[in-house]
Amino acid sequence: MSGSTSEGIALITGASQGIGKSVATRLASDGFEIAINDVPAQSSMLEAAQKDIQELTGKRPLICIGDVSVEEDVKAIIEKVVKSFGGLDVASLNLSSDKPRLTPYSQDGSKCWYLPLWPVKRRYASLQMIAQGRGGRLIGASSGAGKQGQRMMGLYSSTKFAIRGLTQSAALEYGAHQITVNAYCPGPIDTAMVRKAAQDVGGDSEAVLRMYAAKSAVGRIGEPADVANLVSFLASKHATYLTGQTIIIDGGLTFD
Repeated sequence: MSGSTSEGIALITGASQGIGKSVATRLASDGFEIAINDVPAQSSMLEAAQKDIQELTGKRPLICIGDVSVEEDVKAIIEKVVKSFGGLDVASLNLSSDKPRLTPYSQDGSKCWYLPLWPVKRRYASLQMIAQGRGGRLIGASSGAGKQGQRMMGLYSSTKFAIRGLTQSAALEYGAHQITVNAYCPGPIDTAMVRKAAQDVGGDSEAVLRMYAAKSAVGRIGEPADVANLVSFLASKHATYLTGQTIIIDGGLTFD
């Protein structure tokens, strides 16, 4: 990790709202220098997130606009972080895209945009960490649908299952460089995305959240901060012996 007085340098993608924003806020509170990313369509929200994070933590995040499904954008984002902060120690690779979600019955595999994002994002981050020679953390985002298949979500679920395999393979590839690779697997979290998904299928978002809360072993719905707390540990110096894992965080809705 970084030898400076800070905990290190962290890049959080998909950070304009929800889980990504919460992760960025938590890592800034932990003492990391922070770079936040989202797609151009979310630039105003990303600027608002920058302001919120600075007010809460005293750290002003670096804004890196770009579409992480575009390789040239990913390369430019990493270069900007390194130029601004001098390196990269943690990459929390949350999914973000302005492309529409596919229907579960899409036959066009070329439009399955979920899967390619994580390998593209991790490539440039890992190369930078290897060049630095001080280890690092790659933290991906899977889903509860990547631990247990769900009805009407075959395409989405299959790509999230694939993240588990990619996480394990990357852990083996980068372990010799003291780079750990893990992913978090959230269940229903109270975010705008989850509420919109409920509305898109004709449901009442409040009713859906209450349903999941009732099914949860702990009797409540998850908050973005719950996921951020997990990422905080995975990014820390205390997680050097934990790698290749996809960790479910859903209040006990599912179990390994």
